[in-house]
Amino acid sequence: MLKNIFDFSNIKGDLTGGLVAGVVALPLALAFGVQSGLGAIAGLYGAIAVGILAALFGGTLTQASGPTGPMTVVSAALVASAIDIAGSLESAMGIIILAFLLGGVIQILFGLINIAGYIKYFPYPVVSGFMSGVGLIIVILQLFPFAGLDSAKSTVGVMQDLPRLFSDFNWQALALGALTVLIYYVFPKITKAVPSPLVALIVASLAAFFLKWDVPVIGEIPSGLPSLQLDGFLAIDSSAYFLIAEYALVLAVLGSIDSLLTSVIADNMTKTKHNSNRELIGQGIGNAVAAMFGGIPGAGATKGTVVNINSGGRTRLSGMFHGLFLLAVLLGLGSLAAHIPLAVLAGILIPIGFKIVDTKGLKHLTSVPRADAVVLIVVLLFTTFGSLIQAVGIGLILASLLFMKKASDIGEEGIEVGLLAGFDGEKPWKDEEDFYNKYKDRVAIKHLYGPLFFGFTSHFKDQLQEISKVDALIIRFDQVPYIDQSGLYALEDALLELDKKGIKVLLTGLQTQPMDLLSSIDIIPDLVPQEQLFENIESSFGWLRTHLKGFE
Repeated sequence: MLKNIFDFSNIKGDLTGGLVAGVVALPLALAFGVQSGLGAIAGLYGAIAVGILAALFGGTLTQASGPTGPMTVVSAALVASAIDIAGSLESAMGIIILAFLLGGVIQILFGLINIAGYIKYFPYPVVSGFMSGVGLIIVILQLFPFAGLDSAKSTVGVMQDLPRLFSDFNWQALALGALTVLIYYVFPKITKAVPSPLVALIVASLAAFFLKWDVPVIGEIPSGLPSLQLDGFLAIDSSAYFLIAEYALVLAVLGSIDSLLTSVIADNMTKTKHNSNRELIGQGIGNAVAAMFGGIPGAGATKGTVVNINSGGRTRLSGMFHGLFLLAVLLGLGSLAAHIPLAVLAGILIPIGFKIVDTKGLKHLTSVPRADAVVLIVVLLFTTFGSLIQAVGIGLILASLLFMKKASDIGEEGIEVGLLAGFDGEKPWKDEEDFYNKYKDRVAIKHLYGPLFFGFTSHFKDQLQEISKVDALIIRFDQVPYIDQSGLYALEDALLELDKKGIKVLLTGLQTQPMDLLSSIDIIPDLVPQEQLFENIESSFGWLRTHLKGFE
């Protein structure tokens, strides 16, 4: 029976990968727990439950799951809102745990009804703006703990309280925070054998302990196995039900996106294919069980997953070992973690917050279509300083309206849109029949129809990345009048993969807007040189005959 679930053929690599991923996850779990408002132990409970159960029931063999920045930010917002309603954290626990539990159940339902197939319709500017906003929230909310001060629970509150940061700061806490950040960035240049967040955590905490500096610390952490936290459900006021449903849905959607993005990264590294629906079911089970014990929800953690794979992890056992390591820490080292300074955790979280910010999307704001840039900025600002829940909804509405307007403008100009970003890889067009029939084993030709936009980028990228065992790929843009930011980055990712495979890419029939956009972020000429752009298909055939051997 166990052989049908587990693969013991790579037990040594899985054990090593899981232990290293667990070491990476430990400081993050403690830090995310503190930021959530529920305490470090809630982060550890969440990391253990989600880590073990998502690996056991999920659909990505090498996924290392646990609390993540985006999930923690939403959890912290929920905690603050629940306290406003209930009056205290203790009274609010029923609201918080039920929202976490319902979020996990919704994820399970997502997996059962194949909702994973629809997540690809989230446009890039919305995801980018939201993730960048989450990163900024993490940074802003850690400014006061970094300086040894208590912090407001909202970004707006922190910004309003900024003068106190410069007048009341604790220089010892600042020194510890700065030391943590320094180690976080410098230690990987010395060696990557030991994760820098763990080194930073240990060194800075030991420095504070032996120097006897007066700085705020985590405080007492419960030891031993947790108990069920379901007592507060009956005391929930009916006025909180909408809040519970709202946050549960956001946690489910965000956790699903976060996990599936990490699953794609794992696929690319291991050359495997994850099961999206099973992954959501596994994540949902993990989050639901974590909630029952007072743990914060999590998702597939990109950093932990990459470390797991690079350290030898190849089966679901690796993710389970990662969670079991954290369980061992809970049972044996909880009392030591109580002495970790909050400034040290802030020094770990601030670099992580900056990593979550999508610098690629922000860097290209002046180059991408104006509508995409507006959506990204609006979602970013609304996420950072407004409502997390409403930010995504507003972004989706804006993106849809702006795209519909662009499609309408194209129609008014008399351009036939046809099937959006479709492929016709089976039947060559008339002007390519002779060449294609002669060299179809060496050349692939892909036809695009209509705007390349967020609704079709996932299929587009998958199609291009599956191409192999050919010398060249010709992409026909004759009928593509417009590309948005999602389409742009999907094309870039696909071209990078083709370049790794040594496949020459030729583009034909580029119209003005796509040409300008590809040039604005240097896809042309960095990935596709100018000499590989052609007005018509016949010119591309001539280039192949001249530059590649075996063509006549």
